[in-house]
Amino acid sequence: MPETTDQDNGRGLWYGIAAYGIWGLFPLFWPLLEPGAADDILANRMVWSLIAVVLLLVAQRHWGWIRPLLRQPRRLAMLAGAAAVISVNWGVYIWAVNAGHVVETSLGYFINPLVTIAFGVLVLKERLRRAQWTAVGVGAAAVAVLSVAYGRLPWIALVLAFSFATYGLLKKKVGLSGLESLAAESAFMFPFALAYMVYLEVAGRGTFGHTVEGSYGWGHSGLLMLSGVITAIPLMCFGAAAVRVPLTVLGLLQYLAPVFQFLIGVAVFHESMSSARWAGFALVWLALATLTWDALRQVRTDRAGRAAAAAAATAAAQPVLAQTQQEEAVTR
Repeated sequence: MPETTDQDNGRGLWYGIAAYGIWGLFPLFWPLLEPGAADDILANRMVWSLIAVVLLLVAQRHWGWIRPLLRQPRRLAMLAGAAAVISVNWGVYIWAVNAGHVVETSLGYFINPLVTIAFGVLVLKERLRRAQWTAVGVGAAAVAVLSVAYGRLPWIALVLAFSFATYGLLKKKVGLSGLESLAAESAFMFPFALAYMVYLEVAGRGTFGHTVEGSYGWGHSGLLMLSGVITAIPLMCFGAAAVRVPLTVLGLLQYLAPVFQFLIGVAVFHESMSSARWAGFALVWLALATLTWDALRQVRTDRAGRAAAAAAATAAAQPVLAQTQQEEAVTR
C-alpha cells in the first residue's frame, strides 16, 4: 500500500467526515419527498442512483472492471444478493424515517458493528478477544432492555443492522470499490425499480412528474432525482477516505452517522425517550466504547510488536555487518 502524507491523511479525514456526515443527515432529506410513499421513493432512488453512477463512471472513464466481472458468475450472484439486501435496508430505512422512527434507525446502525462481529464468528469462523465477547454480550443485553422499553422487539433496528451486516459481508467477498459496487447493484435493481415506477404510474400512486397535494410536481420530481446524487456522493467520499486514512480511523468515523441520526430524532423530530430507552442506548454505547478501546489497544500492540521485530532484526544484522566489515578490512 502506498505511503500517505500528512496532507493526504488530513484530506482523507475530511472525506470520511463528509461521507458519514451526509449519511447521518439523511433523515432530514427523506421527509422532503413526502407525500411520496416509501416504495415510490425507493424505486426512484434506485433508478436515479444508476443514472448518477453511470455519469460518474463516464466522467472518470472508469469502466474497465465491467467486462472481467461479467465473466465471473459467482461474483455476479453475490452482487445480486447484495443488491436485494441493500434494497431491503433502504426501503425499511426510508419508511422508518418518514414514519417517525428516526431514533430506532440510529439504533440499527449503532448495533451494526456488533452484528458484523457476530457474523465474523458464525460465517467467517473468526476468533474473538475477550473484550469483543464482552461487547457482544452487552449489546445483546441492550436489545433485551430496549425490547422491554418499546414493548416489542426493536425490529426496525434489527432489520437495518442485520441487512447492512449481510451487505457488508457480501461486499467483502465480492471485492469491488464503493462506486463499482453501487453501479453493479443499481444495474441489477434498475429493471425492477423502473417497472415498479411504471406500475405506480398506472395505479395512480406515482409522484414523479405530478402535482401532489398542492406541491409543485417538478420541484418534487427534482428532489426524487436528487436522491440518486446524494446516494453516490457519500460513497465517493468514502472511497477517497478509505485510501488515505487507517481503517481504525474509518472505524471510529462510522459512529458519526448514527450519532447524527439519534440527535436529529431527539432534537429535531422530538421523538420520546423514556428512562428505559435511555438505559438501552447507554448499554449500546458501552458496548461500542468497549469495542473501540479494544481496537485501539490492539493497534498499539501490533505497532509495538512490529517495532520489536524490526529492532530484533536490526540487532541480529549487526554482528553479520561487523564481521563483513572486518573481512573487508583484512582483504584490503
